[in-house]
This record gives sequence, C-alpha cells and structure tokens, in this order.
Amino acid sequence: MSVIDIEVGMLHLRAEPDDQVLVQRYLDAAEDSAMQYLQRRFFADNTALEHAVLDGSAGRDPMLITPSILAACLLILGHFYDNRIDVFSESGRTDLPTGSRSLLAPFRVALGV
Repeated sequence: MSVIDIEVGMLHLRAEPDDQVLVQRYLDAAEDSAMQYLQRRFFADNTALEHAVLDGSAGRDPMLITPSILAACLLILGHFYDNRIDVFSESGRTDLPTGSRSLLAPFRVALGV
C-alpha cells in the first residue's frame, strides 16, 4: 500500500482514469526506489509508523514522509510514467532523476564508503 494517495499521483501526472492501475504500480515503485535510496522507510502518519514499529516492519531509522520526500517521489513517478523504457545518459544509465536525489539526500542514512 502506498504512502502517497493515488489521487495525488494522478493529479501530478494529469493522468486519465484509465491509467490508474499503471500509475499505482509506478507510484509504488517510486516510493520503493526512494526508500532504497534513503536506506530507510517513511510513513504517511504517526499511526502507520507506530504500527510498523510494533510489528517489526519499520526498519532502521523510520520517519514520517516530508514535503521534500513527497516531491521526490512525484518526480520519480513522473520519470517512470514518461519513460517506460530505461533511460541512458552520456555517462551511463540514469537510475533516479537528479532533482529527486537532491530532495532525498538530506534524509539519507548509512551512506557507506
């Protein structure tokens, strides 16, 4: 289940109602991609966060979604929706749109080497 409401995604894309199933899949993937980049999970509200902590599915350093994370997910969603094939840049494959990485970077943990 998505953290971001499907209607927010549909409005962002200006998608047609017939595309809702596809948009939901891309929205789920956008959120998952953002969480993988952050190396932490985010939740829509305190109730969802508390339930995840109690059932052990919250992971390391869970947090509530912020406006920046929401915007990043919508940028990723738009990228997935507009580019239904892998996108390549001059330096190689592009995984996340640059703007979304900039919005997510301050919340990232466990950066590694």
